[in-house]
Amino acid sequence: MQNDIRQDRIIGSKRFSNYFWMFFLFIGGVSFLLAGLSSYLQINLIPFTNATQLIFIPQGIIMLFYGTISISLSIYILLTVVWDIGSGYNEYNKIENLVKIVRKGFPGKNREILLTYSLNNIKSIGIKISEGLNPKRSIYLCLKDERKIPLTPVQQPNTISNLEEEAADLAKFLELKLENL
Repeated sequence: MQNDIRQDRIIGSKRFSNYFWMFFLFIGGVSFLLAGLSSYLQINLIPFTNATQLIFIPQGIIMLFYGTISISLSIYILLTVVWDIGSGYNEYNKIENLVKIVRKGFPGKNREILLTYSLNNIKSIGIKISEGLNPKRSIYLCLKDERKIPLTPVQQPNTISNLEEEAADLAKFLELKLENL
C-alpha cells in the first residue's frame, strides 16, 4: 500500500531569496523615502548623509516615488511569504489511479488549487532543459491530449543530473516512458 502512493512536497514562497529581496527592498525604500522627505522638509532625516541638499523637484519627488514603490514591493513579497504562495504537493496514487497537483494561491474563494488527472490520460514524463541567461530545467506531466503540466516548483535551476534522476524515478514509479521536450 505504501509503495502505491508517492507524495512530493513543493516549497512555495518561503525561500531565502524572497527573504533577502524583501529586506533589501524595504531598507532601500525607507532610505529613498527619507531622502525625499529630507529634501522637502529641509531637515536631515538620514544620519549618514546630508539629503537636505537635494532639490525637491525633480530629485526629491523621484526619491519619494522610488521609495514608495520599493516599500510596496517589499510588502507584496512579505505577503507572498506569509501566505506561502505556490507551496503544496504532487501526489501520485496508483490505488485511486489519480495524479493530484495541489498548490496554495492568493487568499480568497479559490485559494486552494487542485488539479487531478487520471493515470490513464498520462502519456509520459517529460524533461525540458533550456540554457542561457535564464536557464529553465523542469519536469512535466505529458498528457495524451498534448498538454504539458509542470511538476517542478519555480526555483533556482536544479542540476541536470538531479533533474534527470527525479524524472526517471517518477517515470519508473508511474510505469511511464521518459521523453525530452
